[in-house]
Amino acid sequence: MKHFEGKVAIVTGGGSGFGQAMSELYARQGAQVVVSDIDAENGEKTVQKIIDCGGEAIFVKADVSKPEDNENLVKKAVEHFGKLSVAFNNAGIGGANAPIGEYPIEDWDKVVRINLSSIFYGMHYQIPQMLKNGGGVIVNMSSILGQVGFAGSCAYVAAKHGVVGLTKNVALEYGQQGIRANAVGPGFVDTHLTHGLTANKETYDFLVEKHPMGRLGKVEEIVDLVLWLSSDRASFCNGAYYPVDGGYLAK
Repeated sequence: MKHFEGKVAIVTGGGSGFGQAMSELYARQGAQVVVSDIDAENGEKTVQKIIDCGGEAIFVKADVSKPEDNENLVKKAVEHFGKLSVAFNNAGIGGANAPIGEYPIEDWDKVVRINLSSIFYGMHYQIPQMLKNGGGVIVNMSSILGQVGFAGSCAYVAAKHGVVGLTKNVALEYGQQGIRANAVGPGFVDTHLTHGLTANKETYDFLVEKHPMGRLGKVEEIVDLVLWLSSDRASFCNGAYYPVDGGYLAK
């Protein structure tokens, strides 16, 4: 049984990592998928993979740090597929590594704009459209660093904490109107975002040691939770933060 038949899903950051995997997973479950990324080449590759497997998808290039690009993304979803049912707000970056007193101002602005403001912009346009359909589901990508600090990553930590707060507010403001929103908090996972860190063995070993399971996570271990939260099977889950972290937060 395909749990997303008749549903339309937007995925930001769909050209790689969690976004690519989630786009393909939504499609396999019957959804029509709007793949978005600032990287058009990889975004188009994701769409082609979906089409080659018999699914339906379109690519919309978007810089999620710009309100107008988020507005256009929702507009294109409705133009092509008639509605919006699900949004996986996933696009993000890592940012600089420096203590607060030395953290570059321009990097702070960029990280917060892409990792936090983009979530607000996305939901600002997604929610009104979902209300027209009688409801919808939003899953926002946070991090374990949406719950704890991490030295040298003040902008990323602040942004991911903010994502959790925004998600809670959606539940309070729209829960009785048929909209659910939850946040997912992965531990360190082997994706393009962490390759710069894990290329160094000392750093890799440091990160692995942070996880009681003794390894980094895998993309498929995260997206399975996103799929469940996006589905009707999670119908009473709202305004919550779900860590998938190999025990990182248990320490």
